[in-house]
Amino acid sequence: MDGMHHDHGSMSPPMSMNNTNNTGTMMHHHNMMHMTFFWGKNSEILFSGWPGTSSGMYALALIVVFVLAVLVEWLSHCKLMKPDANHVAAGLIQTLLHAIRVGLAFLVMLAIMSFNGGVFLSLK
Repeated sequence: MDGMHHDHGSMSPPMSMNNTNNTGTMMHHHNMMHMTFFWGKNSEILFSGWPGTSSGMYALALIVVFVLAVLVEWLSHCKLMKPDANHVAAGLIQTLLHAIRVGLAFLVMLAIMSFNGGVFLSLK
């Protein structure tokens, strides 16, 4: 090769200036993102630090996610335009409603990507 040494046997992450302190020792970060479904109320859903560690806030977060999913479905199936409406105004309103529906669907997708079992069940 070109003289570079590659250590394939080590399982430790490479040291960089971002994860070391002034003495060169590794600092531990507690920002863990789950990549499989897990159960528990200590989860971050949609925003950093939300819903926190309180079980009441976790229940509120599940209700908010459920309401977001219901809004997405309602916007997908409702007919808010009258047949005799102005075509330009109807097109603009439909475009606005579609943008809102896609934005809410994106938030629902981000919530399910928290991989929390409670969030998954509230969206099912």
